[in-house]
Amino acid sequence: METSCWQCGGPSEQSLFCKFCNSLQPPAADYYRFFGLERRLSLDAAALQKRFYELSRLLHPDRYSRRSANEQRYSLEATAILNDAYRVLRDPVARAEYVLKEEGFDIGEQRSKNVPSDLLEEVFELNMALEELRDGDASVRPRLEAELGRFDSMREEIDQELAALFERYDRGCQRETLSQIRGLLNRRRYITNLSTEVQQELENR
Repeated sequence: METSCWQCGGPSEQSLFCKFCNSLQPPAADYYRFFGLERRLSLDAAALQKRFYELSRLLHPDRYSRRSANEQRYSLEATAILNDAYRVLRDPVARAEYVLKEEGFDIGEQRSKNVPSDLLEEVFELNMALEELRDGDASVRPRLEAELGRFDSMREEIDQELAALFERYDRGCQRETLSQIRGLLNRRRYITNLSTEVQQELENR
């Protein structure tokens, strides 16, 4: 969709700056388009950071203090989008969740009742140990500390699987791959929640 520059009327080609008069344009809300990137799940972190710093300098509100009211407003809006976009795109999990949401997938909060089937028995045992700790039984602490290490290992395995699925999605952009990614993200979120709960209980007892 071609749009026109608000300043000179020339075609803006959905760019941040008009190629005819170089005026700042209304910023794109899409994080990938804002950074000038293809929608891919595997990104070069160093290149992303370099682009972030480039845009930070170009869009800083101080550069527009003597420009038109439109450009001053667009600079503030663009800076806010830039910071949000960089925070999301530099984090593989947040990036995947963003793409899933943009593609129409539900990525709602993981509820405690949605226990992955293969973890049901382990979660039951873990909850029992947590109850014993809350009741003053310190003998379960080594076991819970060991669980924290296991949770870290499980997240590392999931992250490796996610990286492989990211590459697969980038090659074919198939929704089936996104469904698999969503399933892994749900599992990862659940494990992270368990780890946080155990860590808090150990610190508070």
